[in-house]
Amino acid sequence: MVIGLLGGSFDPAHLGHVHLTRQAMARMGLDAVWWLVTPANPLKARQPAPLADRLARARDVMQHPRVKVTALEASLGTRATADTIDRLRAIYPGVQFVWLMGADNLVQFHKWGRWRDILRAVPVGVLARPGSGIAARLSVAAQAFRVHRVARGETLRGHKPPVWCFVNMPMNDASSTEIRARGEWGKPAKPALRG
Repeated sequence: MVIGLLGGSFDPAHLGHVHLTRQAMARMGLDAVWWLVTPANPLKARQPAPLADRLARARDVMQHPRVKVTALEASLGTRATADTIDRLRAIYPGVQFVWLMGADNLVQFHKWGRWRDILRAVPVGVLARPGSGIAARLSVAAQAFRVHRVARGETLRGHKPPVWCFVNMPMNDASSTEIRARGEWGKPAKPALRG
């Protein structure tokens, strides 16, 4: 079983998250994706909306039989991604986890706690996001692990870490920051197509 992990504040979840998830499933050979809605974001001064509100919105937006919206980090008591991955690998030893992120996150990935440990623990799938492609490919993490990048078109299924890929794909420019700025957080979300 290969499960993609997409972590984030999801403040709020939107169709860009849905698009990224569907593209990851289609292009990386994933059996399922778990959204890890985080209790807080240590890299941001502004903390997100209440977890219950973000979970409800995420479940409204992401409706797919192979996608599970979770608050696993709150349940596990972990805050750092590396700790969450360590715990999940211990709980589910027969599962291959793949960490998923938008290219915008790869740009500042080197600021995450134990970021090198993440790349050494699980394959990492980086998906294109508007305006971040070149900066992501030139980022500290991309350069440090450049020899571990798989060729274009290869999936991460079965690869042993450290390994990562960059997936170019049609993009959706939805942004949580812009949704909040427009004052639309709290308004009903447009659900994605089911299935």
